[in-house]
Amino acid sequence: MRIRWDRIAVYIGAVLLAVFIVAPLAWIFLSSILPEEAILTFPPNWFKYGFTIDNYHYIFTGEIPKSHLVTGQLRTMISQEVRLVPRTIVNSALIALAVMIINWVFGSLAAYSYANLRFGARTPTFFFITLSRLIPAVALAVPYYAIVQRMGLLNTHWALIAIYSVLTLPFTTLILTLYFRGIPREILEAAQLDGCGPFQTLVRVTVPLALPSLIGTGLFAFMISYSEFLFALIITPAREARTLPVILASVSWNPDVTWGLLSSSIAIGLIPTILLVVPVWRFMVKGLIAGGVQ
Repeated sequence: MRIRWDRIAVYIGAVLLAVFIVAPLAWIFLSSILPEEAILTFPPNWFKYGFTIDNYHYIFTGEIPKSHLVTGQLRTMISQEVRLVPRTIVNSALIALAVMIINWVFGSLAAYSYANLRFGARTPTFFFITLSRLIPAVALAVPYYAIVQRMGLLNTHWALIAIYSVLTLPFTTLILTLYFRGIPREILEAAQLDGCGPFQTLVRVTVPLALPSLIGTGLFAFMISYSEFLFALIITPAREARTLPVILASVSWNPDVTWGLLSSSIAIGLIPTILLVVPVWRFMVKGLIAGGVQ
């Protein structure tokens, strides 16, 4: 039997990639339910001390874990910043949901116009919108900060929603335009013969046909907005307005936080994305691929 070394190499690469991706996540969830003394054992003996949910209990209630009440090195290793994680998850999720809806509405309108309508400067404006996303975010940080400060929107979620919408709409417009162009013209013409105008054709015909691509681009916008750090750091200096990435960064460089508390904070922060993305992952990938190959 002939050995297919190329196929074996592909399988080995896939396994290594899976381990590279899954191993850190598995470590995060495992260390979040292990006592601190189990995490720090060397050689590793993680399961000797059992499991605990004290770290999660502290984040939501403020009750100090029992392992931190003993005399010794770990006694002061507690951080009040992790108590902000639930609030910042809500902040990040609301901002990301708003950006996703804006991308659906304005991205669909722009994509339908570029795919099916004829108007002046159509090509130059399309290239300007899509190529504008190539500008590094760090180059926009100071101008955006100055604009937001001048408008009196510092420490507001509206400023982040506006910035994230500007950053994600070019990608949404590009993918949806390519997908809309692949819809047969006969279907659109049939809708027009039935008396549908451009907007009615978009809502009643194009959007249902492009649902996979809409879901894909919407979830992409959600993920970008939920995990964005730079603009959230400079636009929301007030603690109550901060988002999850900023608080997690603050917790990670705090010397008074244990591995268990840090891991629990990260695990809680992953829950909204897992609940949103995993059930429709195949639908999302299908939509993005379909939009990218039209």
